[in-house]
Amino acid sequence: MRLDKLLSNMGIGSRKDVKTLLKKKQVLVNGKVVKDSGMKVDPIRDEISLDGEAINYRQFIYLMMNKAPGYISATSDTREKTVIDLLGEDVRHFQPFPVGRLDKDTEGLLLLTNDGDLAHQLVSPKKNVGKTYYAKISGFVTEDDIAAFGEGVMLEDGYISKPAELVIINSDAVSEIKVTITEGKFHQVKRMFEAVDKKVIYLKRLSMGDLVLDENLRLGTYRELSESELAYCMSLKNK
Repeated sequence: MRLDKLLSNMGIGSRKDVKTLLKKKQVLVNGKVVKDSGMKVDPIRDEISLDGEAINYRQFIYLMMNKAPGYISATSDTREKTVIDLLGEDVRHFQPFPVGRLDKDTEGLLLLTNDGDLAHQLVSPKKNVGKTYYAKISGFVTEDDIAAFGEGVMLEDGYISKPAELVIINSDAVSEIKVTITEGKFHQVKRMFEAVDKKVIYLKRLSMGDLVLDENLRLGTYRELSESELAYCMSLKNK
């Protein structure tokens, strides 16, 4: 990899900025000052430092976010705030994107990464990765609804959803439930409840497979995945 590309990818600055740093003799490769921005380096084997601090190259980043309402699951938008706006510059330069989507008013677990292969594995219906949500529903949720969800309900466009597991926490004028789906159609949970004449008034994603929302994450904050969480995600690539 070119030295200027590696440093740029690590958020050091543009390639023009990197050339300036090289001219000032601030970059060392294996202990030697380097002036050639096009020099080929091995990100794994070569020791690269800037002003005496080691630059440890990494290609991918994996973030768990507790998405706040009011943000859309996109990388950019001319009118709306996106989940990328919640990220610091120290991770934004990796150009992560949300895996799947949560509606603007929906909270909870959102994975952001620049690993396109992993993203595909997590959202692919073929992988049957269960996504569990907590919701408040306007209306009494019943055993009939559990049965309907278990068989798959017909949405307003004629699509029949895959079977989903519906658990009633509390059935009342405003019911509390958990529901697990294995696909991610547009507004899916909301549309499934509309199919049984009920309305979602609050929605929060709790988990994606074995990846569970960290309860210590405040709304709108994020952290990198732990080793065990990342190992689980990587295991999906090999299935």
